[in-house]
Amino acid sequence: QVQLVESGGGLVQAGGSLRLSCAASGRTFSMYVMGWFRQAPGKEREFVSAVSWSGGGTYDADSVKGRFTTSRDNAKNTVYLQMNSLQTEDTAVYYCAANRRLQVEVQGYDYWGQGTQVTVSA
Repeated sequence: QVQLVESGGGLVQAGGSLRLSCAASGRTFSMYVMGWFRQAPGKEREFVSAVSWSGGGTYDADSVKGRFTTSRDNAKNTVYLQMNSLQTEDTAVYYCAANRRLQVEVQGYDYWGQGTQVTVSA
């Protein structure tokens, strides 16, 4: 069982930056691939980024490539999403999720956080 708690969301102007954190409980954090997803009002939840067990490999959605960076600190049981050059279309609730395999489908992830709101103003 893994419990996930996101933090770091807020209001930022377009072009600005935010860093989200996701703290995980449990001693098996390093065994999980960690993913980030987001859901804008009226839209389906979508994949943003994922990082491998060791942190050595990442995979990003085309919409955030070059702007967002995912990393993890297994000693702290925490995964991060650094978001730069934010755009108004990045406004959404951001969720972290855990799974045994790196994948992009929502239904493939076993554990989810409660989400944190990111709002980007023009």
